[in-house]
Amino acid sequence: MPLAGALVWTVIGIAGALLPPYPAVMVLFVGSGSVAYLGMFLSRFTGESFIERGKPKNTFDHLFFLTVVMALLVFAIAIPFFLVDHTSLPLTVGILTGLMWVPVSWMIQHWIGLFHGITRTCLIVAAWYAFPESRFVVIPAVIVGMYAVTIFVLERRWRLMKRT
Repeated sequence: MPLAGALVWTVIGIAGALLPPYPAVMVLFVGSGSVAYLGMFLSRFTGESFIERGKPKNTFDHLFFLTVVMALLVFAIAIPFFLVDHTSLPLTVGILTGLMWVPVSWMIQHWIGLFHGITRTCLIVAAWYAFPESRFVVIPAVIVGMYAVTIFVLERRWRLMKRT
């Protein structure tokens, strides 16, 4: 999932730099909605097998899907705000999709989920105020940067776990 998020937000940032507002907004909506699907696809190649047929359901799977529902419900805030100010979209969607990281800390028993969710939110808000003319570029860059840190920490954790 972190790799999928990083790839999608990179595309969103590029679209924000190159496209007029309406197409950039559409890329953000479609892109943010495709992260989970891209993550499921990529998991086939990373050995994670995110969704396997016949795999027994567990508490972690259930919690993850509940967090997806939670994030979708937050669109009730994002969409009306977007209709008033289209430049609010990277702020609201960037934060709401980052909320998914908070329960990840519980699921994997590691601090990185809380760090990602809290730091991402703070940096997005700061970027939104600091760069009003570049919100569709700077906010995705912040998010991709957070993914880079998170992927590094998770990869390091995985390697350490493999040694023991």
